[in-house]
Amino acid sequence: MTIDKNHVVSLHYTLHAVEDNGEKTFIEKTDADNPFSFLYGAGLMLPKFEEHLKDMAPGDKKSFTLEPQEGYGDKDENAKTALPLNMFEGADMPPVGAILPLQDPEGNHINAVVLEITPEAVLVDLNHPMAGKTLHFDIEVDGTRPATPEELDHGHAHGADGQGGH
Repeated sequence: MTIDKNHVVSLHYTLHAVEDNGEKTFIEKTDADNPFSFLYGAGLMLPKFEEHLKDMAPGDKKSFTLEPQEGYGDKDENAKTALPLNMFEGADMPPVGAILPLQDPEGNHINAVVLEITPEAVLVDLNHPMAGKTLHFDIEVDGTRPATPEELDHGHAHGADGQGGH
């Protein structure tokens, strides 16, 4: 069975960022015990990532590179803000480099990266952590199956076997 819309896809991948000089920097890797599973065509993945997987089948391997505009966009140097210190009352101050889950006024979730802590505020970068990066994937498809009615209703996969739930 090949990958198609409304299929749950399980795969293994290794992700590297490609530097301007062509060198690759390791970012993350999945393993055979914990494949990455997602609902193909549900709009949760990068469109170009999914495009590369179309019609692949279990056992197929592929390597591909996504330019920043095909991934998380170019880095916006003005996408920084200062969070008031009182947001962190009763909690430990986040360290520089920490990723803070935030929500914008429209309810969208944003991951902000802590840049600096001053006596007045916590300065954060609102760009996606992968913004501006060229991403190289080495993938192997582990499995594909039609999504269950519950997965389609929820809009996401419930694991490689459909039993992961919430």
